[in-house]
Amino acid sequence: MYTKKPTTPEDVIERAYQGKCTREDALLLLEGNPFELFELANDLRASTAGDTVSYVVNRNIYITNKCVGNCGFCAYRTEKGYILSVDEILKKAGDAKRAGAVEVCIQGGYTPEADMEFYLEIIESIKAEFPDLCIHALSSMEVNYAAGISGMSVEEALSRLKKSGLDSLTGTSAEILSDRVRKIICPSKINTRQWIDTITAAHKIGISTNATIMYGHVETLEERLDHVFTIREIQKETGGFTELIPMSFLPYNNPIGEKMLASGKFPSTGLEDLQLIAISRVILHSHVKNIQATWVKLGKKLAQVALMCGANDLGGTLMEDQISTASGGSHGEYVSPAEFEWMIKGAGRVPMQRDTLYRKVEPRFSGQDSLIPDYAKAKIVSRE
Repeated sequence: MYTKKPTTPEDVIERAYQGKCTREDALLLLEGNPFELFELANDLRASTAGDTVSYVVNRNIYITNKCVGNCGFCAYRTEKGYILSVDEILKKAGDAKRAGAVEVCIQGGYTPEADMEFYLEIIESIKAEFPDLCIHALSSMEVNYAAGISGMSVEEALSRLKKSGLDSLTGTSAEILSDRVRKIICPSKINTRQWIDTITAAHKIGISTNATIMYGHVETLEERLDHVFTIREIQKETGGFTELIPMSFLPYNNPIGEKMLASGKFPSTGLEDLQLIAISRVILHSHVKNIQATWVKLGKKLAQVALMCGANDLGGTLMEDQISTASGGSHGEYVSPAEFEWMIKGAGRVPMQRDTLYRKVEPRFSGQDSLIPDYAKAKIVSRE
């Protein structure tokens, strides 16, 4: 029986295991047989995270859809929208808590009506009412903007956020860490240096963050790789990243996507999605332990396949994800813990509920229906 020999050079594999993958190594791996890349990433995943696949029971809380930005990829923002009151936010947090959530993810925008004092009040109020809920909130962009309109430095803002009870800062607003790309897709956002400085400052005072990459629009392959290598360099300095979350660009209902589709370009393919997850595992091996396969972007089935390509986390139940659905996402707004367990066991892995900081938590409920909030049940019924 003929068996084709692997084509990946031994020195490339050796550097990967040492956590020393180079840019040239990454390009070579991406140009080669994708299944060899997937196998390497899967082996590195096994050596780092074992067979455990984690997920978090959480809820996104969108405190506003108002934003003065002009990001070309956003289909959610509006200049005349809503801003939730603190009482409304507390009600959503309470609903999440009763549904078994251990995390609330506070999503905002940047608008003069949401200054740093407003964010601090939100965090302090949630912690006072629900002290054991992890608060994962705000992007580097929001911190910079809110600090500016409140007349304080970024460092002071981060210090006050931590004192108020912020558990983790989000890694969003990174998009692609290339100023060439950022000038095209999000010219009014912070630049690459500001994002790096804000994240680094957060890590140095003990606020962990995740890292994200939004790919599949105007960036080059080299710019994608440079982004992941930048994450690695920050992690080598601070150790503050909990995970990397690759997020494919959804080109619907937004200006960047409209131009892309009109030119004959389409969203990233499933193979491309899996390759980025795999090469991220290779580049970040021994530096960032967790690579997430986000079901909102990939869909449940491809996210399950990603567990064979380097991913070891499926993200959160979310309970609602308005931003992705506004941009044409069609994979729903909620996955129950029971379904996560089913997906993970179906991939031959061991499920584990976690909190924001990847600490193991015991499931609060055992039945699937008890984990689905009423509004999520209504959405499920309406789609059938």
